[in-house]
Amino acid sequence: METSEQLKNIVKEQYSKIADQTRDENASGCCGAGCGCATVDEAVMAEDYTNLKGYVADADLGLGCGLPTELAMIKEGDVVVDLGSGAGNDAFVARALTGPGGKVIGVDFTEKMISKARANAEKLGYHNVEFRYGDIENMPVNENIADVVVSNCVLNLVPDKARAFAETFRILKPGGHFSVSDIVLMGELPEALRASAEMYAGCVSGAIQKDDYLQVIKDAGFTVIKLQKERKITIPDEILSVYLNSGEQEKYSSGSPGVYSITVYAEKPLADSGKEACCEPGCCD
Repeated sequence: METSEQLKNIVKEQYSKIADQTRDENASGCCGAGCGCATVDEAVMAEDYTNLKGYVADADLGLGCGLPTELAMIKEGDVVVDLGSGAGNDAFVARALTGPGGKVIGVDFTEKMISKARANAEKLGYHNVEFRYGDIENMPVNENIADVVVSNCVLNLVPDKARAFAETFRILKPGGHFSVSDIVLMGELPEALRASAEMYAGCVSGAIQKDDYLQVIKDAGFTVIKLQKERKITIPDEILSVYLNSGEQEKYSSGSPGVYSITVYAEKPLADSGKEACCEPGCCD
């Protein structure tokens, strides 16, 4: 079994390759950069950003599994932090929502992605978006900075998810919130499929059970935890048929166990600021 550092190096190498490719090239493989599995349509994981305000086609590498920024309730003037910002796709959508009075900080630990995102921002003349090189388990962001944190199909790749959510809690202002799209598992995958699922996007290799994922968020201190969206990822028949016989394939496809995309919302309590949250008229005067 790989160590945390080995897993990080695998992800960094993979996404460095992806940074050098176009969206169309990434769409030709199940997880971009050609991960060795059958060719599938990118829509299996990714969702369509093209109608969102602030969308920048050059920043969209088709790597997400949801639309967290659309659901993040970003307001004008907010400070937004995008975890695993890649070429800047979600950061630029967030910028359009937060307006010139706000700020967006993207964090990524792949140097080539940071370079690509910065080049995109400079080309567009965006001055209230910055991209910082750093590890989500140890973010280069001060505490109590962000009004909103977003992330798209990234935290499943982080070996220490408890640390990642603890860091998310640290950088959020009291009363701030996050909206995160990610990949989780529900139920036990057929044993023969597990290797395929782990290969299936760099994407699923670090995924954990949905209930465990939500518990990590709770343990980090977050409240008002709720699912904003959930959908089962349909693994194409050409992949399933390699690993499962026809009976197993039918059982898997018709059952609930499998790989799911979820978008989760949660809040950092106001009480973390040392003030009691308002519970009745006059208590916050």
